[in-house]
Amino acid sequence: MLDSHTVPKDSWGVWPYWRIAGFSVPMYSVCVAVAIATGVTLYLREVRKQGGSRENSLTILLASLVGGVIGAKLPYLLWNVSEFLKGVRDPEILFSGRTILGGLLGGTLAVRLVKRRLGIRTRKGDYLVPGIALGIAIGRVGCFLRGCCYGTATALPWGVDFGDGVRRHPTELYEAALCLGWFFYSRTQLKTDTGIQFDRFLAAYFTLRFLMEFIRTEPAVFLGLTAFQLVCVPVVAWIGFRLWKPLPQWKT
Repeated sequence: MLDSHTVPKDSWGVWPYWRIAGFSVPMYSVCVAVAIATGVTLYLREVRKQGGSRENSLTILLASLVGGVIGAKLPYLLWNVSEFLKGVRDPEILFSGRTILGGLLGGTLAVRLVKRRLGIRTRKGDYLVPGIALGIAIGRVGCFLRGCCYGTATALPWGVDFGDGVRRHPTELYEAALCLGWFFYSRTQLKTDTGIQFDRFLAAYFTLRFLMEFIRTEPAVFLGLTAFQLVCVPVVAWIGFRLWKPLPQWKT
């Protein structure tokens, strides 16, 4: 199932719920909310700190958020369309499933469409990188606490038992570590209107995700590759070609 963020049982996970005054607060939801707020705040701070133009910055931010949400959710809804056609209205299908890969692609596409509509020729992707990187890191910590998106069994000393007695790769933390590293790296780099840092971040993340799928529990769908790997291959190839031979029109 596509990054369903569902788990085998309620007790599954490292710290799935935060018990407060008789209420059970899902830690995954808390982390996602913090991730979004952090991403928005960092983007606006980067635009101001780097002296970039604030013109259309909020429009681009809104487009990236809306496109990201739709892109993250749409693959899961399409994957479960048969359930909706049967008349099933499972709240978990509606609210739980999402994929970071879809979110990144959806956000990127939405921004490009809005910029074309408004005639904006500069790229603000570099300003988004710190917020996206730290946001993904925080979100993956939420996945780790809830026990979703876990890896296959491992004998490595840092394997984690999420609730079934099997020590597994904490793939959520692997992603969090990469994104945290990119956050610190991007904070030291001067942001420009070429978007090259954004392209490099996407290439690094999609490459990591391709490799990570070999130690995750996602099923293979074609040539021994998972659905996520089949998405990663053309994306990494395209970005690699852009970075290798940056044509002038790609800077718009």
